[in-house]
Amino acid sequence: MAEDETERDETERLLEKLDIGQKVRLLTGASNWRTYGEPAVGLRPLTMSDGPAGVRGEAWDERRTSLVLPSPTALAASWDGELVRELGGLLAAEARRKGVQVLLAPTLNLHRSPLGGRHFECFSEDPLLTARTGVAFVTGVQEGGVAATAKHFVANDAETDRLRVDVTVDERTLRELYLAPFEAAVDAGVWAVMSAYNKVNGVTMSASELLERPLKKCGGGWGFDGLVVSDWGAVRSLLDTARSGQDLAMPGPEGPWAAGLLGAVASGLVDEARIDDKVRRLLRLARRVGALGEPAPAGRALGP
Repeated sequence: MAEDETERDETERLLEKLDIGQKVRLLTGASNWRTYGEPAVGLRPLTMSDGPAGVRGEAWDERRTSLVLPSPTALAASWDGELVRELGGLLAAEARRKGVQVLLAPTLNLHRSPLGGRHFECFSEDPLLTARTGVAFVTGVQEGGVAATAKHFVANDAETDRLRVDVTVDERTLRELYLAPFEAAVDAGVWAVMSAYNKVNGVTMSASELLERPLKKCGGGWGFDGLVVSDWGAVRSLLDTARSGQDLAMPGPEGPWAAGLLGAVASGLVDEARIDDKVRRLLRLARRVGALGEPAPAGRALGP
């Protein structure tokens, strides 16, 4: 669902109403699971939630139960895209029941080792099957008016030393294996992508050029127009991440951007045009999930 000309003009009008302090404030989470709202432009907070097999909601509370699907690995093993699409719709209904607008799923990383501690969240070792299943999942969730989040971009396929591990990979392998499922999700219109903890070829993903090309750039890239949200705590520095395609640092309210981004813009170390693009993408996501201006229709829903 691309913005039409009227929506683009409205986004620019809203952006012009915000001063630089308001813009910067929006780019770090307000809490563990929520973003800031901004009444001046009719922006309501976005609530995010794990995860790939269900919608936990904002609290770790066994009294607030959640519908749980079979593991994503089992879903992919069915080779049934329509079933996965329907289950995505079921998760969208569950998300709305819990007040969640952004579901932090699907996980499009690959099964690369039997020691991978989070492989139960992933679909397959095969990039084609992962891509096909991920597209079905994304489509079902977003038809229900909830944003899907393709994660963790990219090559986040191990838990050992996951905050610092540096994945060394040649360009062909990166594109044909690790990036391929994400490209398919972008082609399918996914509204959010999550940057990973790890490094790829020496650069941490929240500062990586891969967030610009191939992810965001048109002409040689995929033209992703959605929001890049960090994995929780993955933005651990200021200038390199602020100058990259990273858009939203989660969680909040503390963090490198909250502490120093406004000053970096004021001193000319970060271009305000960078900030505008990040906020523009946040506003676009908020509109898509009905959190900007008048609430949007909920869309197709399955389940209770």
